[in-house]
Amino acid sequence: MSQPVNKRARISRNRDAGAGIRLAAPYTEQALTALAARFSSPLLFIDCNVIRRQYRALASALPGVDLHYALKPLPDLNVVKVLAGEGAWFDLATNGEVDLVRAAGIAPERCIHTHPIKRDLDIRRALDFGVTIFVVDNPDEIAKFTPYRDRARLLLRVAYRSTDAQVDLSRKFGCDPEGAVGLAGTAARAGVAVIGLTFHVGSQVRSADAHVRAIEICARLIAEAAGRGLPPFSVLDIGGGFPIDYLQPAPAIDRFCAPIRAALAALPRGVRVIAEPGRYICGPAGFCLTTVMGRSMRDGRWWYYLDDGMYGSFSGQLYDQSRYPVELVKPHAGPKFPCVLAGPTCDSIDVIAEDIPMPELAAGDLLMGRQMGAYTSATATDFNFFPRAHVLVVNVTPAGD
Repeated sequence: MSQPVNKRARISRNRDAGAGIRLAAPYTEQALTALAARFSSPLLFIDCNVIRRQYRALASALPGVDLHYALKPLPDLNVVKVLAGEGAWFDLATNGEVDLVRAAGIAPERCIHTHPIKRDLDIRRALDFGVTIFVVDNPDEIAKFTPYRDRARLLLRVAYRSTDAQVDLSRKFGCDPEGAVGLAGTAARAGVAVIGLTFHVGSQVRSADAHVRAIEICARLIAEAAGRGLPPFSVLDIGGGFPIDYLQPAPAIDRFCAPIRAALAALPRGVRVIAEPGRYICGPAGFCLTTVMGRSMRDGRWWYYLDDGMYGSFSGQLYDQSRYPVELVKPHAGPKFPCVLAGPTCDSIDVIAEDIPMPELAAGDLLMGRQMGAYTSATATDFNFFPRAHVLVVNVTPAGD
């Protein structure tokens, strides 16, 4: 695994990488081949026009909801600046993410810190920047805020398990809903302000049913807290989980969010609603360009060895349980046969796809992976000393500027 210093260097390199490049969709073979030739393969490019499109679509589907972009799936300085220009808020979870939004010139009032488990130095780093809203899910974490009771405000994270989610995010964090009001009472007795609730039903969920159930339960908890005389819960954070297309199509975002909008309409007046989209904003904006290094006929199938793989941009297939659409950049007219796409390392785990139909390929052929903006460069490594893909951010300024 690469060291933190390498990650910081990667962020620094990406600050201006490709910032002046415009790339119009649909991308032509000539444009993609020129990119790969100019910046070398493997290459991961992030199209900020897609970032804008995704943000605007979700904002339209959830009117009145403050969208806090979750940096975790794609922590890129240019992406943060583009989203700031769209009016986005930001969801931070680590000191590195605090440093990134600070470097982007984001006002701390537009950020929340959502990691439920924190060290004291994490709390102090965020407070020193100016972030004042934090997330907790147990009494020990509440106690950590007693020295900062005059500056910090808390959201209680409630667990909602969802079998619909590609990644269950309530297995590791969140309190039982029945204990949430009791935790608020614990905080009140310690003089620590709890201003609301938060949940995350999981990543890449197939329907909004879990969101609706969680919102309904949170509405009940808001009423219960008021009935016990606790300070009112004025914030509800509905997390993320908004799905995108991978190998299978996802629901249109307006249709997906329709039941969420209906559930939110039943909340008490004056409750501020926020969300934490990550994958939905950046996933469709990422495109990987990778080159065939060599090939081998094994057990009656061609194996094609690419210069990017499971330890690089395709790492999300391990960590995020995603499968990315992969296609040839230059169309081939010949018949297609089941083949294997493998990454470059010496590890046998490094296999991207089995039995994927492709025409016969040769060394030097260029392939493109789509929907690769989330949990790809963010989780890539330099294993086996194969360098991770260069990240190129294009269309940073809108057309016409």
